[in-house]
Amino acid sequence: MPDAPDQANHPGTSRSTSATIQPNILRYLAVVAEEYRVDLRPLLTGVGLDEDVMRSAELRVSYRQGSAVIRRAVELTGTEHLGLRVGAAQHLTSWGLLGLALMAGDTLRDAVETGVRFQNLSGAMVVWSAEAEDTGYVVRADLPDPALDPAVADFLVQEAFSSVVTLTRLAVGAEFAPRSVDFAFAAPRDARLFQELFRCPVRFAADRNRLVIPRGWAGRAMPGRDPVTYAAVLELLEAEMASRRDQQELLEVLEVSIAQSLPAVPSFVEQARRHASSERTLRRRLAECGTTYEAVVDGVRRERVEHLLRRPALTLREVARQVGFSDVRALRRAVHRWHGVAPLQLRGDLREREP
Repeated sequence: MPDAPDQANHPGTSRSTSATIQPNILRYLAVVAEEYRVDLRPLLTGVGLDEDVMRSAELRVSYRQGSAVIRRAVELTGTEHLGLRVGAAQHLTSWGLLGLALMAGDTLRDAVETGVRFQNLSGAMVVWSAEAEDTGYVVRADLPDPALDPAVADFLVQEAFSSVVTLTRLAVGAEFAPRSVDFAFAAPRDARLFQELFRCPVRFAADRNRLVIPRGWAGRAMPGRDPVTYAAVLELLEAEMASRRDQQELLEVLEVSIAQSLPAVPSFVEQARRHASSERTLRRRLAECGTTYEAVVDGVRRERVEHLLRRPALTLREVARQVGFSDVRALRRAVHRWHGVAPLQLRGDLREREP
């Protein structure tokens, strides 16, 4: 089983600020939201994802951007089944080369293992793992952060298992059904859609999020299996993974450097010097990551502000000082841009979300 993605071991920074996730979920979320007469375009634009940007094949979004859009979409649609519907709207073609690899694999189990192996290329916002157990072939979806907003967490797990079942039916057979599905979140008010979608026993408030594939289905041959195509696509995916690791390392190093320097912010020239790089090269590498130095600084500051606002003893003046803002007014403008609320309201909201 693959390990969970590493987190940077430094206060005030994490992968949540790095733009490395393919926006598949957000694209389908925007489509499904329209069925509820909710236009997500202003919200997407507000986090830097306008229509032209969303159509780019090179686009990557940060975990923070994705979570912010999902949280607001859940509020605006008012449905507790939004994740199920977004997962059910997807197709293997939305996964690009990875979708082709899944279809070209030998068996359904091979497809699942390939998906787990290259999950960082799929736009996944949960941490996938899978292994054979006595009950069948078990697929697990864990949250990258146990303190994630509950509405976002529920959405992500719903979307994860709904997409797995939907894509399996498209690839292998419409009659596919898991042996069982367990969700760690509490039972919704209306669980009928869960039963209709999964067609198997569904349990809530479980220890972990688990979907059990019957052994017979796990060994089922993929209709589109092709060993030559499969091997060729795996080579391309491995190369993309290596490139993605380089990008991730660059972003994490920059985030840590900025976080450790606050309240001062190293200049771009200074960062280039620290990384033995020219300004032009560093700017190009950030562009390849789909971001800018200013955006990375903004993300680190945002995360630090949220961390400090959870400490009630700190005044807004002290929060502004520790993050490097010139005064409280600058802090207020930044918080309103990030969250659409004032710092004191955000402080209350953050404390309410704490377990």
